[in-house]
Amino acid sequence: MKPVHDWVLHWRRFMPRLGTRKLYHLLKPRLDEAGIKLGRDGLFDYLREQRLLVRPKRSYTKTTHSKHWMKKHPNLLKEQQAESPEEVFVSDITYVESAEGTHYLSLVSDAYSRKIMGYCLSSDLTSKHMVRALKQAVAQRQYVKPTIHHSDRGLQYCSSEYQAALAKANITPSMTDGYDCYQNAKAERINGILKQEFLVQRCHTYQELNTLIKESIMIYNQMRPHLGLGMKTPEQVHQKARDKARAST
Repeated sequence: MKPVHDWVLHWRRFMPRLGTRKLYHLLKPRLDEAGIKLGRDGLFDYLREQRLLVRPKRSYTKTTHSKHWMKKHPNLLKEQQAESPEEVFVSDITYVESAEGTHYLSLVSDAYSRKIMGYCLSSDLTSKHMVRALKQAVAQRQYVKPTIHHSDRGLQYCSSEYQAALAKANITPSMTDGYDCYQNAKAERINGILKQEFLVQRCHTYQELNTLIKESIMIYNQMRPHLGLGMKTPEQVHQKARDKARAST
């Protein structure tokens, strides 16, 4: 089983906390090519025997402050769900740490493909950092279509600065009805994957952490399979509609 051990370590080098089902999907072509008969349950047993199983991490810190006077927008996703890339952007903020202190990571992701479209690391929660993440996402758009932006009711997303950036990009705002994590679950899930599977080492500096986040987002978008995407990567799903449109012309 030496080859299997080496293949596992290869993928764990890029995705240190990748779950067994996704890891098996990535290993399967190599197993078949080498004629190694090992099922998913067998891989689970092997990882447990080799002490290579990933233990779940759970942590939570509230970054949403929704008790403010600024205008909240209605939840448009109660009646509409994304059916193709860039119909719905979802945004969320989470905390991350380095030896220099606590920082905040803002993500803007595509609800359909789960691709992270924009991000910004900051040392405070002022709106300008969330706007940077949004502008990065807007710059990466590949499709011309109406877009909804869904978030919680945090003051950063309700701010005039953020709403002006949405209006300039012709994006319609949508917000949760209250502090209900299930109403913005997709955004929080993507944030959670990045923190729990990729940002597992403690960086010494803010800059080192920012570099790690940039590399992790690239690996997440281009290499990590998703169960909800039929074991495809976010990048594969995001590009599929464009490739299909090109083929039909």
